[in-house]
Amino acid sequence: MMDKQHFDQLVRGVREMKRHMAGKSVAGVRVTTLSEPDVRAIREAAKISQAQFAKLIGVNLRTLQNWEQQRTRPTGAARALLKIVASDPKAALEALHQ
Repeated sequence: MMDKQHFDQLVRGVREMKRHMAGKSVAGVRVTTLSEPDVRAIREAAKISQAQFAKLIGVNLRTLQNWEQQRTRPTGAARALLKIVASDPKAALEALHQ
């Protein structure tokens, strides 16, 4: 059986979780945000079509279009690859063509 002190702690924790999920600050929680890659700008800087870029980085054309229209976000290896391409589009594309 749960005593009042433990119940109050549980309720407080649920309220803090709700605040955190709403994007509000919660004591003891540090949130770091990573900037989202601007996929369209990266592709346009590389001067390449959507179809060519998708094929070059190994993703489905629809996936690339979803990223560009911000319906979905690139994650993991795709996100890392996009950052590399963004840092030097010409060199990255030359390396990917090999």
